[in-house]
Amino acid sequence: MSDYLLKSICFDGQVRVYTIDATETVREAQKRHDTWSASSAALGRTMIGALLLGATLKGKEKITVKVEGNGPAGHIIVDSNSKGEVKGYIANPKVSLPPNAAGKIDVRGAVGTEGSLTVTKDLGMKDTFSGQVPLISGELGEDFTYYMANSEQTPSAFGLSVLVDTDDSIKTAGGFMIQVMPGATDETITKLEQSIASIPMVSHLMETGEKPEEILERLVGEGNAKILEKTPITFNCDCSKDRFSRAIIALGSKEIDDMITEDQGAEASCHFCGNHYHFTVEDLEALKVSSNS
Repeated sequence: MSDYLLKSICFDGQVRVYTIDATETVREAQKRHDTWSASSAALGRTMIGALLLGATLKGKEKITVKVEGNGPAGHIIVDSNSKGEVKGYIANPKVSLPPNAAGKIDVRGAVGTEGSLTVTKDLGMKDTFSGQVPLISGELGEDFTYYMANSEQTPSAFGLSVLVDTDDSIKTAGGFMIQVMPGATDETITKLEQSIASIPMVSHLMETGEKPEEILERLVGEGNAKILEKTPITFNCDCSKDRFSRAIIALGSKEIDDMITEDQGAEASCHFCGNHYHFTVEDLEALKVSSNS
């Protein structure tokens, strides 16, 4: 198992902690979208945050995270589910900025500081459930933390970290989510606050070989965590030629006729994974028949 997420309960049930290695998953997204450093970090952090939220779901439930900031990267959309599957894209993959004041990738500069973070949950019912908060940072970890506190009333802390190499490839990517349960003591909360304040960036720890188990121990201390589950993490897109065929049928016969006469075919590409699907004139003629039936 390369990428995986650990679910754990800590301090005798006072705290829930999820830690994740998403290096290969974010690496796959970077390759598919050919993202530059700042876009890579922004998309990667959003994917890690969405995976951590997705780990709280059950069965066939899924979520969509949408970050809409006023920075040059444009909007970011990521889908995740309870099975550790994720897909995502960023509107402008070609953003590379000078380092910020701390010498790190300027994610805030790419995302922007004005806008919103929206989480939409599909729980398999007729209606979906959405929560939205304004961006308060643009660094995204703080924004996910703010979302949990204000939209889901769950005191939480996120650490989202992507280390990008000089050639724009992904060195490491990972993070954590801590959720404080009702009844947690002041002593436990103080310990956690101290750990969060002192822990190095997760991606740097992972570069030295640390795994989610060791990062968990750094956060809560030795012997204070009980690991409940280990879930594999993968980049997975469910697009298909059949799905695009249905979308073309929905356009109606006039639109399909235009594709045939003007373009002698059609090319469809998936925002999430970059896969391309070609439709010949014969394909479109068959879809036109379906649209009329």
